[in-house]
Amino acid sequence: MTCWYEGPLAAFDTETTGVDVETDRIVSAALVVQDAPGTRPRVTRWLVNPGVPVPAAATEVHGLTEEHLQRNGRWPAPVMYEVAQALAEQAAVGRPVVVMNAPFDLTLLDRELRRHRASSLNRWFERSPLLVLDPRVLDKHLDRYRKSRRTLADLCAQYEVELEEAHDAAADAVAALEVTRAVGRRFASRLERLSPGELHTLQAVWHAAQARGLQAWFARTGTEEIVDPAWPLRPDLPAAA
Repeated sequence: MTCWYEGPLAAFDTETTGVDVETDRIVSAALVVQDAPGTRPRVTRWLVNPGVPVPAAATEVHGLTEEHLQRNGRWPAPVMYEVAQALAEQAAVGRPVVVMNAPFDLTLLDRELRRHRASSLNRWFERSPLLVLDPRVLDKHLDRYRKSRRTLADLCAQYEVELEEAHDAAADAVAALEVTRAVGRRFASRLERLSPGELHTLQAVWHAAQARGLQAWFARTGTEEIVDPAWPLRPDLPAAA
């Protein structure tokens, strides 16, 4: 039987106005679907006019200016519906979805759905659960003693995956997908017998442990930052923007 990392995978990524999942907005998103390793992926892209100012710092990262988004982007409400529907379609056929640092992208999408659709991301997966593969969580658990950063660019370098046009949602999604396949192959002896569903459950446990470790390190260094242990989606806050 084909191992999950040699089978069909999808990948999802967003570009945003900032890094606060409660207040920032999605400006672009992409879903990549690949039926098998080495095959040409099918790419769906969305460009969003967020309806709020786009900080210069965000534009420096992804290159999307407020003017460009106002001229070419679509209103958020229909886009968020389409994105959630596209992810739900992956869940319905049991295709795992790679999301690098899943609690960021999926929580942002959830907040956008609440903001613009009076809905939530979980409602889309009541019939079929979304199976998430997070290369950051996988790599950090499987190679925990490696002293290096774990950004997408760092993981691409570690696993010899080419990253073209970094911070383009589609390019980042393709790279994250290839990194995830590479992680599977490198640690095949520990992963090949696990189903995507089992791995999804384990990643929630692994991420929580990683969060506790980082929180303890923050405490020792006097850093006041709070690390959320929830994965792949952070719980909603009573006063989300």
